[in-house]
Amino acid sequence: MLNRVDLTPQQVSEIGALVNGRISTNQSVLELHGRDESAFPPINPSAVVTVHSTEEVSKVLKYCNENLIPVVAFGAGTSLEGHVLPLYGGISLDLSEMDSILEVNPEDLTVKVQAGVKRMALNKKISSDGLFFSVDPGADATIGGMTSTGAAGTTTVRYGSMRENVLKLTAVLADGTIIRTGRETRKLSAGYDLTRLIVGSEGTLAIVTEITLRVFGIPEKMAAAVSRFPNLADGVQAAIAVVRSGISIARCEFLDAQCIKNVNKHDGLKLDEVPTLLFEFHGSPSSVAEDAQLVQEIAREFNGSNFEWTIDESERRKLWQARHNAYWAGIAAHPGKRAISTDAAVPLSKLAEAVALTENLLSTSPFPFSILGHVADGNFHAFIVVDPNRPEELPAIRELTHQMTNAIIDMGGTCTGEHGIGAGKISSLEKEAGSEAVAVMSAIKRALDPRGILNPGKIFLSN
Repeated sequence: MLNRVDLTPQQVSEIGALVNGRISTNQSVLELHGRDESAFPPINPSAVVTVHSTEEVSKVLKYCNENLIPVVAFGAGTSLEGHVLPLYGGISLDLSEMDSILEVNPEDLTVKVQAGVKRMALNKKISSDGLFFSVDPGADATIGGMTSTGAAGTTTVRYGSMRENVLKLTAVLADGTIIRTGRETRKLSAGYDLTRLIVGSEGTLAIVTEITLRVFGIPEKMAAAVSRFPNLADGVQAAIAVVRSGISIARCEFLDAQCIKNVNKHDGLKLDEVPTLLFEFHGSPSSVAEDAQLVQEIAREFNGSNFEWTIDESERRKLWQARHNAYWAGIAAHPGKRAISTDAAVPLSKLAEAVALTENLLSTSPFPFSILGHVADGNFHAFIVVDPNRPEELPAIRELTHQMTNAIIDMGGTCTGEHGIGAGKISSLEKEAGSEAVAVMSAIKRALDPRGILNPGKIFLSN
């Protein structure tokens, strides 16, 4: 698909008839669906179609496939690599009103939700059953969006990412065919794993409408801890040592001094403005106390100081809310600016080298930056501040991020641990996976979406 597609008045009318009139060409609605949290300039769809059921999605996709109309799924718009941008026009398929929690099964530790359910709403609902959904990317994203991007986050080190926690899917193929994948069993060896294929495919293979998730019992006790370090390298080495020790940490996050400074101002905290590790422990009162003590001892070995830990729930929530606000705190520190966020992941043995390389690279640029990440699973992020009124800065920043990801790939890492490829890391995927593997991915794309209507321009240079 090479040219922009704009709907005719007749097509707007015909699609509207499929969804009881829930189609809009209002400019403000188009603008809302033409941007995300990436640094890409806004691109409006030709129309926004709001769906309420899998059957409606099927009808719309069948029509769009027959008429070569691009379709880009939209949830909360929190993606960071341009996933929801309608690069070739067509329709933005808004699933946000498909927000029902369909089943809660405490005995099986599973829940079934529609794609538009948001993460925080889900956890609020299932907490009364003593359950929680573990994947926590920070943003209050929809479960469908998290599934499509293979989201992870702060708790991945203990509970896994979306790839480990999605058990079943209902999805609609480009021609309108409805498929159901997976089972609620903990083991599955029946044929190709279509669930894992669709998770992380960024809406290029199918539109996910229903998801069955693994959930967990709320721990008896949770504790948070903070340790400070004289430099970034010592903090990263301490995190690696904690993981290697076998301590069952639930979260382990690293924030550089600039991040701490930003969240202090944004959230009214008084943390020491030095490189800092944040920990969280889940378990019994005795086990969390023991784990905290062991982590303190390890931190000391790497020049960690001022170790503090607490079981106070309000303090724990305040600390982790500040961590989740780090992106917004960085933007608030530079009024009128915005941030480009990029991520990478490496084997633990290369983490210190990768973070040091990134810090040195960004230090040579004129752009303000900060580094943080889920270092216990080898994943870290860089936030680079850019002036939206100076688009000429973007090529230089893109070059910086490409240098960073290329170096990460060369040391055996990946260009993205959890943000996905989208429109921003297409060339990095080629370098990382190799042309032969990308050719196989392209063949799968052509088999499931031969007319190339599903989220064109993402993952591959051409669909």
